[in-house]
Amino acid sequence: MKLNDELEYLKLSKWQKFVYRLRSFFTSIPKGIGKGFLKIGQFFKKVGLAVANEVKDIWTTFVQGDWKTKISFLVMGFGNIARGQILRGLLFLLMEVVFIGYMVLMGGKYLAQLGTLGTVGPHQGYNEVLDSYYTVYGDNSFKILLYGVLTIFFIIAFIYTWRANVKQNKLAEQILKSGKKLKSGKEDLRSMVDDQFYKTLLALPTTGILLFTVMPIVFMILVAFTNYSSNNDGYYSNLFHWVGLKNFQTLFSWDVGGVNYSATFGEILLWTLIWAFFATFTNYFLGIGVAMMINKKGIHLKKVWRTILIMTIAIPQFISLLYVSKMFTLNGLFNGFLMDIGVLKQAVDFWGIPTLARVMVIIINIWIGIPYLMLIATGILMNIPADLYESAKIDGASGWKQFSKITLPYMLFITGPYLLTSFTGNMNNFNVIYLLTGGGPHVNLSNGAGNPGDTDLLITWLFNITQKGFGEDGAQYYLASVIGILVFIVVSVISLIVYSLLPSVKNEEDFQ
Repeated sequence: MKLNDELEYLKLSKWQKFVYRLRSFFTSIPKGIGKGFLKIGQFFKKVGLAVANEVKDIWTTFVQGDWKTKISFLVMGFGNIARGQILRGLLFLLMEVVFIGYMVLMGGKYLAQLGTLGTVGPHQGYNEVLDSYYTVYGDNSFKILLYGVLTIFFIIAFIYTWRANVKQNKLAEQILKSGKKLKSGKEDLRSMVDDQFYKTLLALPTTGILLFTVMPIVFMILVAFTNYSSNNDGYYSNLFHWVGLKNFQTLFSWDVGGVNYSATFGEILLWTLIWAFFATFTNYFLGIGVAMMINKKGIHLKKVWRTILIMTIAIPQFISLLYVSKMFTLNGLFNGFLMDIGVLKQAVDFWGIPTLARVMVIIINIWIGIPYLMLIATGILMNIPADLYESAKIDGASGWKQFSKITLPYMLFITGPYLLTSFTGNMNNFNVIYLLTGGGPHVNLSNGAGNPGDTDLLITWLFNITQKGFGEDGAQYYLASVIGILVFIVVSVISLIVYSLLPSVKNEEDFQ
């Protein structure tokens, strides 16, 4: 927006400003998409250039290197050992020995079978001595997929280590040619606990993240392209195989065996977004309101009120939510009390009416979530400079003006990232839904995989698919994997958009 445009914008009314921002948002979408594709193209261009530069450097190192360097291309660490860097060379050599041993003993076999996920399933064998048949188990599709992925990760790690080995040889040659001395093993060890200590500290957690976070995610993504289920478990029942994009086509199809997966997914996704919105912002604003009321001057027994609210956090949700769920059943405490005092003539089925059940889980989530926000807001409110409120009072600002112009902007600036994580967390809030309703009632969405209910979120639906399944395949792990991927995409897109709009990201200097 240019200077003249900014002046024109300031002259607009609030409604006109809103319309202008809304129009600007929609007109910027095509440009944003175009920039996105441009950045993707630039990314692949950079990757291509980086790979080309690496290949060129490797070839140059081999051609211009001495015989020690050339041998190191085949025997990792040879150059380091020959130049006196025994410890460094032995580590490179150990990596190569372990890699070759792993590939020969098991990695190569699983990698070769990764394309088929096994060809010999369980079959009947005959025991001539006992004159009876017994089950002979063949390939294990699950192990083939798991160890195949592990082998690919190991190959990538080996290539990275081999490249480091080549770089070390090139660097060692340059150091010796310049007349300097190479580091000894003792100096390498000293460096690991001194100037390179950060690498030593990060080595273990990085390995853990790769093994226990990245690899399981890759495995889950690959499951989405197979027919892995309880009836195709890959070993005891039947092998499972690659099916390509069939599972994605199933989820987005309007009619598969009498089941409308696409409509079911759309309805559950819509409810998940509605739930996440209300579960996040009702707790947020009510939590701030409660914190402001407790912190207000003249309020007595502040510690008592805070302690009462914190009690809901101290009690495990497994106990409190199950108890509340029983309170609102047809023969529960709440219906019984209201009928005894004459407010109700007959019991209300709180968990049997879809709309009412959805409203109930949002209200009960407020009871659980307010204490967290109250504690967070209390600490932040105490740090807002009192001079701001005093200046506002002198200028004649009302209580609402002080809240909307001072308190709320300050809170949003500080808690913006928390709001984002809270929203994404509520999209995957398994406990509240599962413990209160179990996903029910099953009125509108019962005809589908996992027997989905009207309060099911994507995460609880995914869980039910892995437990109950649907049709001939039983528990459909492949469909659960597809839903998991789509949940990740939805959450990622929302997170990236919201994060870019957060005041704490756009205007970092505002409250400094």
